[in-house]
Amino acid sequence: MHTKITANAVAMKRWLSRAEESLGNHSDRLNAINIFPVADGDTGTNLYQTARAAARAAHEAETSDLGELLSIAGRAAMEDARGNSGTLFAVFLAAFAEPLHGVTRLTSTLLAAALHRAQIRSWSALSDPVPGTMLSVLEASARGAAEAASGHAGDDSNSALALTLRASVQQSLRAVIRTESQLGPLTEAKVVDAGGVGFLLILDALRAAALGEELQDELIDGLHGYDIQAPHIHNGGDAEGVEVMCTINLSPLDAATLRLHLDEIGDSVIMSAVTAVEEGYRWRVHVHVPDAAPALALIHEAGDPVNITVTLLAAPPVGDASR
Repeated sequence: MHTKITANAVAMKRWLSRAEESLGNHSDRLNAINIFPVADGDTGTNLYQTARAAARAAHEAETSDLGELLSIAGRAAMEDARGNSGTLFAVFLAAFAEPLHGVTRLTSTLLAAALHRAQIRSWSALSDPVPGTMLSVLEASARGAAEAASGHAGDDSNSALALTLRASVQQSLRAVIRTESQLGPLTEAKVVDAGGVGFLLILDALRAAALGEELQDELIDGLHGYDIQAPHIHNGGDAEGVEVMCTINLSPLDAATLRLHLDEIGDSVIMSAVTAVEEGYRWRVHVHVPDAAPALALIHEAGDPVNITVTLLAAPPVGDASR
């Protein structure tokens, strides 16, 4: 099959649009198997809405610089990030952009560098990263790209990029399959990780956009719990507490202090710098807590937050029309 490779800014815009479309098409199934870290049934929705913000920002950007384009998309995603999965995707996208500044075409070497950078940033954004999640799938994608790129050192050809993209997707698929055995709740429910599947869809959208190919729908065939006939797993779940998110300008020291305090009262703490500002950095903050008031008090004590959201973690029972 003839492959038309156009791994430029147009292709990156196409990537984010196709990721948005793919996540939208799969959001219901991703929600259905969302049981970790809490069974709130919103991973697919959160990824879709975050990808939509990134795609819209990229579409409006007028630049051929890949790093600049994806940084614009990453900042938009971070400002509108939803949930654990959406926040991690935003972190991934912003970090993925960093090695691509000043270039107008993606190569196998640059892809490997971008995925490696995204892996480091994503793991460091969480206070307590857990294997068997979206993080493990990202790590596998970076490893697959690095191995493929090293076999074509110095080769910036389109064929080397194609091999690297495909290797990265295949390693991600294997990592998604492994998630079921890495986390007890997934093993018990006999499902793979929802965030991991979502990232696999995002990475396959990159492959398709860069190589001028179609999405590989067969990638998800046979993933445990993912068949359309499979029942919803969470059924409302037993999650308790709330998810608090906001954006805030802080110095690195003040951000580290806030992270420490949030770790003491909650979990699933994610803090990632969006962009540099006069005070230090603009941070996106995410935490799960039993009650919002103490977390909000700590956040307001640290600075002046904006874009504050407080969301119940418990998902409504399946069929609840109020969702």
